[in-house]
Amino acid sequence: MKVLLAVAIGGAIGAIARFQLSQSFIKSSSGDFIYNILVANIVGCFLMGVCYEFMNLKMNVGVEWRAFFMVGVLGAFTTFSSFALDVFILVERGSYLNASMYILSSVVFSIVGLFVGIYIMRTIIT
Repeated sequence: MKVLLAVAIGGAIGAIARFQLSQSFIKSSSGDFIYNILVANIVGCFLMGVCYEFMNLKMNVGVEWRAFFMVGVLGAFTTFSSFALDVFILVERGSYLNASMYILSSVVFSIVGLFVGIYIMRTIIT
């Protein structure tokens, strides 16, 4: 139960941070490109890498704190950071084919899923 609470609290913080980042980009950009998502993904992935290594090499951090920051905060800030960490772990294990298939299938099927969902809803609603 403590882990779930840690994820929930971290998720709220991450979601608020992403929302604030989006708001700041909306106010300061022309809206031609989705910089806020790009920046969130890059910053989130960078922080995921830093935290992953720091927690593994220098800190004896309990599962609640890992879940709070890596799953909660960074997961809500950008799910891309969790995806990038999964790819890293596969590559580190030498599972290059699995990593490649994971990258390709995640990107392609996620985008296809979004398009199919929109198509279904537009068909039902209109």
